[in-house]
Amino acid sequence: MHLVYAIATYLLFVIGLPFLLTHPKLRHGIAQRLGLYGRSLDRGRGSPRIWLHGASAGDLLSLQPMMAELKARMPGCCVIVSTMTNSGLAMARKKLGGVADVVVYAPYDLPGATRRAVRALEPDLLVLEYTEIWPNLIRSAHKAGVRIALTNGRFNPENLSRYRALFLAIGNPLRRVDCFLMRSDEEAERVLALGAAPDRVWVTGNTKFDALVLDAAEGGKAEALRAEMGLQAGAPVLMAGSTHEGEEELILGAYRKLLARHPRLQLVVAPRYVERSGRIMALAAEAGLSVRLRSGGAAAGHAQVTVLDTIGELAAAYGLATLVFVGGSFVTRGGQNVLEPAAQGRPVLFGPHMENFKDSVQVLQGRGGIQVATPEKLLKVADELLSRPDQLQELGVLARRSVGAIRGASARNVDHMLSILPRGKVAAA
Repeated sequence: MHLVYAIATYLLFVIGLPFLLTHPKLRHGIAQRLGLYGRSLDRGRGSPRIWLHGASAGDLLSLQPMMAELKARMPGCCVIVSTMTNSGLAMARKKLGGVADVVVYAPYDLPGATRRAVRALEPDLLVLEYTEIWPNLIRSAHKAGVRIALTNGRFNPENLSRYRALFLAIGNPLRRVDCFLMRSDEEAERVLALGAAPDRVWVTGNTKFDALVLDAAEGGKAEALRAEMGLQAGAPVLMAGSTHEGEEELILGAYRKLLARHPRLQLVVAPRYVERSGRIMALAAEAGLSVRLRSGGAAAGHAQVTVLDTIGELAAAYGLATLVFVGGSFVTRGGQNVLEPAAQGRPVLFGPHMENFKDSVQVLQGRGGIQVATPEKLLKVADELLSRPDQLQELGVLARRSVGAIRGASARNVDHMLSILPRGKVAAA
């Protein structure tokens, strides 16, 4: 059965190769993606060797506190980090240098590429995240005697029938996974329904909550960033984070109306994809607003609207906000991370489409977070809150406490990961 999947992956790879070679986020590091890491790559030293994979920059940040926990418990271990996107690789090299010994592109899920990658990186433990179930990678790791764990596990209930059909056709890769560390009881029930062994499934929570608390401790970066962004000290800041196409027009429209009552209000727009920054600048100019890029630095001066066009600064930038709106929620993208600004002690507004972050909404709603059904409701709530600084402060304190109360998944995950390491590896560290 797996042979069918292996052949299919090669066929799809050939068909999709032109896209892979031209896509701005995926076109670099082709040799590494084929499992060809080269002799020049420093493969790191130490034991055990633990390979953690996160598809994007945000996914890797969710793994960061777990890496720190591993290093604290096993100072001699070697932490290998892989990712799929260029931005993920850049962020990992910039922010994970203290805990990651090796940073590479993940291999394509092809039999040859995954075999070469496992042989080159020599992991004792492979840690996948969310729904990163790559059958060829799992098979190659398992055949090499590597232990495999899934962390922050989640499975969309709408896709369970598709998973069942795929697993029936190619063989169930979940049977080769040694440990499932799921975000909630509901997620545990789903992975059990897909065929995971009951004695390998544990509910440990979500490590992204630990990562958010770590970010909150980095608030000292905020003031230096304020000058770089040209924001005026003492003036209120409305920040729209992780916005998507179609949302910026709504935010800019609301901002123009808010200026009538709050003339010193500044707007920061942080698009989910920084390559859209030019488009947002054009929209702001068309709306009659002065606008600048954060990358212009302090020399760019002050403007009503600042577009955050850099990678890895959003968490610190949230510390500058008076009030935050998180995007991906007025369009059907399923939302974005609302707990990141909450960890900075900021009240958070978000739209109706939060399907991918239901657990975060449960944590925050009524405790520093407010869901607004329409842009008109956003305007009304923002106006009311900006007119009541005391309530803004209370909501911010409540938001930070809500995030602080849900820590601990990283330590629980490491407990289980150490329990499945090959005999003697933990002691060797």
